[in-house]
Amino acid sequence: MLYQFYETQRSLMEPFSEMAQTASKVFGNPLSVAGQNPFAQRISASYDLMHRLGKDYERPEFGLRTIDVDGVEVAIHERIEIDKPFCELRRFKRFCDDQGTLDKIKGQPAVLIVAPLSGHYATLLRDTVKTMLRDHKVYITDWKNARLVPLSEGEFHLDDYVNYVQEFIRHVQKKYGNCHVMSVCQPTVPVLAAVSLMASRGEMTPLSMTMMGGPIDARKSPTAVNNLAMNKSHNWFENNVIYRVPANFPGAGRRVYPGFLQHTGFVAMNPSNHAKSHYDYFKDLIKGDDASTVAHRKFYDEYNAVLDMDADYYLETIRVVFQDFSLVNGNWDIKGVNGKIERVRPADIKTTALFSVEGELDDISGSGQTQAVHDICSGVPNSMQKHFEAKGAGHYGIFSGKRWREHVYPHVKSFILVHNIAAQKPAEAVAAEPTKSAITAVALVKADKPATKRIAAKRISSKK
Repeated sequence: MLYQFYETQRSLMEPFSEMAQTASKVFGNPLSVAGQNPFAQRISASYDLMHRLGKDYERPEFGLRTIDVDGVEVAIHERIEIDKPFCELRRFKRFCDDQGTLDKIKGQPAVLIVAPLSGHYATLLRDTVKTMLRDHKVYITDWKNARLVPLSEGEFHLDDYVNYVQEFIRHVQKKYGNCHVMSVCQPTVPVLAAVSLMASRGEMTPLSMTMMGGPIDARKSPTAVNNLAMNKSHNWFENNVIYRVPANFPGAGRRVYPGFLQHTGFVAMNPSNHAKSHYDYFKDLIKGDDASTVAHRKFYDEYNAVLDMDADYYLETIRVVFQDFSLVNGNWDIKGVNGKIERVRPADIKTTALFSVEGELDDISGSGQTQAVHDICSGVPNSMQKHFEAKGAGHYGIFSGKRWREHVYPHVKSFILVHNIAAQKPAEAVAAEPTKSAITAVALVKADKPATKRIAAKRISSKK
């Protein structure tokens, strides 16, 4: 009943939200009669804030039309390459008329970014994608809102998530010979499971895995998010946060963890910060600070847009990741697309380089949770492993914003490049001269442990 009550309330609020938007425009127009009121700007700001607090936020667009590559404008065409019932694999294909730039981007590494399925849309990683596009061919998983998936498409389990990731990896590998995988937050666990299963079967695995701010071992430095998942029973979650989609959606009757509950939880973590942010927005509207108001709208258009998750997937994630710790305990079994049950064995990964990234101030995935991946991937040589802690960065700072672009991304770029070069065929390595990007990669790994530095330098020198 809670979902139906929420939808009824939202429907009742919608016309008032639209009226508030209209009133804001009327009082904000200095040529209107209402705009002549001495308090017009303050009244307009009040109505605008009322509109934004009451409106329904839909899935935003990525909106990436062009990027700058060394001063040359490169066009971006976003398209769906694989359409699954619960997820789309999106590709951001780059086009350019400059032959030199085109030749450069053709030889760049292919990267599959696995976006989180934890309440927000994949567009939360817009900055991640935009930055990566300068130096990589980029694909991303765009998870669908479960309330829009008809019951005829069946259920969605954590095992299905792992199987989706394997299919997407194979798709990108088929196009480019191999690829790199990057997972942000929640998907670090299923991505590691997917690559582990591929390694156990003797399949080709990605050249590298970059894991950022994820709960590989949620027992380490538990946060408020971890504590909730660990301290409540599985039955509590099933009885208190799982509801059926109302009749006015394509997925009517599907059992889901509603997005509005997840959003409420996000806001409840820092209510004073959000209240201050909205009040600052109100003051910026009065002052006419357009830059600040635009930034506020952009952030909350993304933050307030949430999706429902299929109940089976959500409950299984709680149990496997936060209660049974099945991955690190070595007792996680997954059902494949052929119905066969397979054990997840991260130690079977031997040829995939491993890079973990954490934020010093991360309040969602605590310190050490992501770094734990190195302990369980014992088959990966030390020379192919790296860990980086972003000083002063919170959870979102490791994949979005200035800290991501200036501090985290250079390390991600160099790690992928070094291991992409190492995977080239011997004949190509002998014929090719060391490129500027390869030399840059060596310079960037100087800060890493000596063993990694020596291996990287050796790989570049072998090209001379």
